[in-house]
Amino acid sequence: MACLVFSGSAIAQSSETDSRPVNPSINRLESEPLAAPVEESRPRTVGSVTAAARTTGKAVLVPTISLTNRLDQSLLAAIQSHLGASYHFNRTGPEEFDCSGLVWRAFQDIGVNFQRGPARSYWATMPAPAEGEQFKFGTLVFFNNLGHVGIVVDGKGFYHSARHGGVMYSPFNDYWLSRIDGFRRVPVESLQTPTANAKPRKQVNTAALVDDDNQP
Repeated sequence: MACLVFSGSAIAQSSETDSRPVNPSINRLESEPLAAPVEESRPRTVGSVTAAARTTGKAVLVPTISLTNRLDQSLLAAIQSHLGASYHFNRTGPEEFDCSGLVWRAFQDIGVNFQRGPARSYWATMPAPAEGEQFKFGTLVFFNNLGHVGIVVDGKGFYHSARHGGVMYSPFNDYWLSRIDGFRRVPVESLQTPTANAKPRKQVNTAALVDDDNQP
């Protein structure tokens, strides 16, 4: 299976140089302390309880979504296999993740290889999605001055690893929409017939990484 190697050496240095898209409909509240509504830990979504949830004892619900692309199906299965895992700064699984670690691990699981880094490095090194594809499945969505990143499911919600709740699905409610910085796409077009869990789930040394990860 082909594997895409993507270098993430460049990192956005400041808000003056990160070139975040400006959306006049979004009222950013970056100066306010993040305190997600209680409902974030129990998203109002119809779905099934995952194996990870049964293992951890957490009630984790997943959204219902229909995907026809095999790459998307594999990515969804990889993400959902981690639902219910705990949050831990600078971890990439398999039992604990920070936000950027979950993104890296989910794509590694299906054979997509890029440089592990903080959310800001993904923003700085990956291309913006095409017009109208910001809420396409698999797109990376960034929040709170590039301090948090998740994976878009659709226009209704996204997956991420949150400080309070761990790996979970959250809806795009007013709380999250007001904190969106923008979107990026992982360039996986050259991959062929990916297989879920293609990469071994081992912990990488991320001691040198710096990520704000200041989400709820």
